[in-house]
Amino acid sequence: MKKDFLSILDITKTELGEILSDAERLKRQKRAGVPHELLRGMSLAMIFEKSSTRTHISFEVGMHELGGHALFLNAKDLQIGRGEEIRDTARVTSRYVSGVMIRAYRHGTIEELAEYATIPVINGLSDREHPCQLLADILTIREHFGDVRDLSVAWIGDGNNVCTSLVLSSALTGMAVTVASPKGYGVDPGTLERARKLGGNVRTVATPEEAVKDAHVIVTDTWVSMGDEKEREKRLAAFHQYTVNDQLLRKAAPDARVLHCLPAHRGEEITGDVLDGPQSLVWDEAENRLHAQKALLVKLLKKQ
Repeated sequence: MKKDFLSILDITKTELGEILSDAERLKRQKRAGVPHELLRGMSLAMIFEKSSTRTHISFEVGMHELGGHALFLNAKDLQIGRGEEIRDTARVTSRYVSGVMIRAYRHGTIEELAEYATIPVINGLSDREHPCQLLADILTIREHFGDVRDLSVAWIGDGNNVCTSLVLSSALTGMAVTVASPKGYGVDPGTLERARKLGGNVRTVATPEEAVKDAHVIVTDTWVSMGDEKEREKRLAAFHQYTVNDQLLRKAAPDARVLHCLPAHRGEEITGDVLDGPQSLVWDEAENRLHAQKALLVKLLKKQ
């Protein structure tokens, strides 16, 4: 049976470990110039309702380096942009390609696509989760710190899709995750409950200072996600004390490192000094989207 990747919890602890190890191996092979065309003859449909830089480039380059082919499909150019039902697109696409990656506004759209597709479906981003980003984040943390278990991770900002995936991932990694968000912008309580029931170590606090105390990793993201632009001024006012800056970073562990999934808005959720500074792993994190997703593609498509 096919396996989809719609949530970070669609893989087990064992599968996460395998993906991370494969990603490290594929990264070494790429840097050494060793061919690894493990998906020769396979194709990946990439459906984009939302614009993208890292997701688009990393999946397309990844399929190429694995010996396969990726098709960029803007939803506006497909028949779904003219009203064709997702279930019909899923059935037809399954006859042409080996897998689908979709970046959608609604998580329900991805779930329906996966329900009717007979090939693996990957969530490239939805309003609920961004699991591919978490694969890259965990890979980056593991590269720098080694064993990720019991590391303290602080999330500063909006309880958005990346935050949701981070909280849920604690059940797989053993990392202790603390979330600091303004009132009304926190992570969904149901997500916290689910993570805890599965063994995740997660908590919420009122201030960024409390969240970063002795933290090994600080993670942030834009305050205004795609689709929230109408609330920009309201959000900027709500989040103005949640900037990751040098002063906040000094309250974390001495060896703390900073992650940001990008795009970044210097001077809002993070200062330029931190983003471009010696404690930032942001550029390694961005690169690791490629390696982690290549490992994921091999894991899902090689079984087909």
